[in-house]
Amino acid sequence: MTVEQRKGLRASDGDRDRVLVRLHTAYAEGRLSETELDERIDLALAARTHDDLAEVSADLPDALAPAPAVRRGPAGRFQLAYKSGVRRTGRWRLPEKYTTVIYKGHALLDLRAAELDGPVTTIRVLAYKSTVEIVVPPGVRVETGGMGVSADLHGTPGPDAPVVHVQGFAYKGEIEAKDRIRRP
Repeated sequence: MTVEQRKGLRASDGDRDRVLVRLHTAYAEGRLSETELDERIDLALAARTHDDLAEVSADLPDALAPAPAVRRGPAGRFQLAYKSGVRRTGRWRLPEKYTTVIYKGHALLDLRAAELDGPVTTIRVLAYKSTVEIVVPPGVRVETGGMGVSADLHGTPGPDAPVVHVQGFAYKGEIEAKDRIRRP
């Protein structure tokens, strides 16, 4: 289906959400005033077709375009370090269930740029004479449980914030969830 054929189709909530994100981005970039943003938000929420949505953001870069098809393979679900260290940083995909086992070493799981597969992510950690640091982006709700697991978080997450459950067991070590990287 071409973009032209798609324009007359009924718009979904997801289509409206993508336009709302584009409008807020344009506002943050200084392309729209607050009044223009409010007016366009009302129009986007009332839009029935892709044509209606295209009109709301036609004068903005990256106006309504079909959502790209994303083909994703399975995400890695397990991480192991034996008398060494491991790091997961940058952009990576975190499945809904993830396990880290560290024996006499150190692990850093940096989730600030990670793509979470679902609204609730469970990270299971076993740290034997080891330190495991889990760095979450601001606004994520962290729930911890187990032995030797702590959290050092600043700010209050919103009611719809993604949730990261950290379930762990640390023997002569520590597992810490935080929103800042420890500096030496």
